[in-house]
Amino acid sequence: MFTPKMGEKDNFVVREKNGKSPLASFQAQTSIDLDLTPVKTIPSHFSQVYDASEYDFRAVFGWEDDPGRRNFAIGKPIDMDVPVCIDLDRFVERSNGIFGKSGTGKSFLARLLLSGIISKQVAVNLIFDMHSEYGWEAVCEGKSFATAKGLRQLFPGQVIVYTLDPESTKRRGIRDAQELYLGFNQIEVEDLNLVKRELNLSEASLDSALLLRNHFGDNWIVQLLEMSNLDIEEFCKENNGSKTSIAALQRKLNRLTGLKYLRNFSGHNYINQILESLDAGKHVVVEFGSQSNLISYMLATNMITRRIHHAYVRKADRFLQSKNPGDRPRPLVITIEEAHRFLDPSIASQTIFGTIAREMRKYFVTLLVVDQRPSGIDKEVMSQIGTRITALLNDEKDIEAIFTGVSGGGNLRSVLAKLDSKQQALILGHAVPMPVVVQTRPYDQTFYREIGETAWSDLPDEALFAAAAEALEDLGF
Repeated sequence: MFTPKMGEKDNFVVREKNGKSPLASFQAQTSIDLDLTPVKTIPSHFSQVYDASEYDFRAVFGWEDDPGRRNFAIGKPIDMDVPVCIDLDRFVERSNGIFGKSGTGKSFLARLLLSGIISKQVAVNLIFDMHSEYGWEAVCEGKSFATAKGLRQLFPGQVIVYTLDPESTKRRGIRDAQELYLGFNQIEVEDLNLVKRELNLSEASLDSALLLRNHFGDNWIVQLLEMSNLDIEEFCKENNGSKTSIAALQRKLNRLTGLKYLRNFSGHNYINQILESLDAGKHVVVEFGSQSNLISYMLATNMITRRIHHAYVRKADRFLQSKNPGDRPRPLVITIEEAHRFLDPSIASQTIFGTIAREMRKYFVTLLVVDQRPSGIDKEVMSQIGTRITALLNDEKDIEAIFTGVSGGGNLRSVLAKLDSKQQALILGHAVPMPVVVQTRPYDQTFYREIGETAWSDLPDEALFAAAAEALEDLGF
């Protein structure tokens, strides 16, 4: 008999009074009711404990092939060869986060989870790929010339790549990527509000933007950029505007003309095209290529997300009215990197991402945030993060932020601080019955074979053409 201590590597479970493990009791079909609810307390001192067996772990975390459940093995306990599963249905019910300092493998963890969502058909994904790591392939850190497959390679029939930088996409050999352009006529003042700090826009500048929008309509930015000093002066006289403020707004918005994906006018609505792909059950990766600077990433991500969320609100309202299962929207998971930029306390209440995080799937849309500075995310938003998958963090503020809104989280701080820098993570929250440290599942050739769909490289040429034709047909071409 001994007292378990938090932070010890040995796994333990409390046995029933008859000395049997929960699974043994279940297999014996005794009258004991095994209602496995999430663990909220630590066993008291001098509780009788035993080393957890493979069956104990599987009784608590389930199997990947459990009937009626869509579980996904994300890794194994330290020093044990038994899978730890996440309940993907519960995972997509709320917004979730992947956290860890730079170099701890956050992108690989995200690809693991996204692969699970795709293979189990739990939801559709919209992934804003800031560093072009999720769509086609990514370089493995620390391994010369080694690359990891992206989602398009693993699921050629289910994933579509849109690119904001076609030249970069072609240089990297990505096949069948769809070009994506946005127009100045599609930018709303609310889109600029998210990047006002990056563009150094004052509240007076945003008020001037509203004045211009009300006067010129959708083409207000193009009109502003073409105005001379005399034009600005005349406009201010006629509309009671501030010449200084409008001139400053013109100067700052002129920085947007260097973004490759922006056109003065976009006749084709690419955002609707993305929405049609999602409605068809396809998973969408929007990659940025050389357009991955912060202003570019935040502007495009905000523009696309706001409009897709509005479309999902309309779909959800229609479903609630009709109660027709056919009107039920497909659950959507939106993946963003550098999440603290979108969910900073000063702007989180005003951005679409803060709204989605607080809604808790009210409109069938959730976030998967990937970030190395969780302390930069608004506390109210962090408290709504359902499942947190956290690799090594060193900063005390970041560690404290991980346990925001978590009962008894302080007892796990030492566990988080002792993780290895590679392939270890602490998982806690809505999708697992209890906090657990895992050695994360390798994202390698074995995983590629296990994930289910025939890889792109293994498809015959005819199948490649068929997959491309199917993707074009889904888009209405």
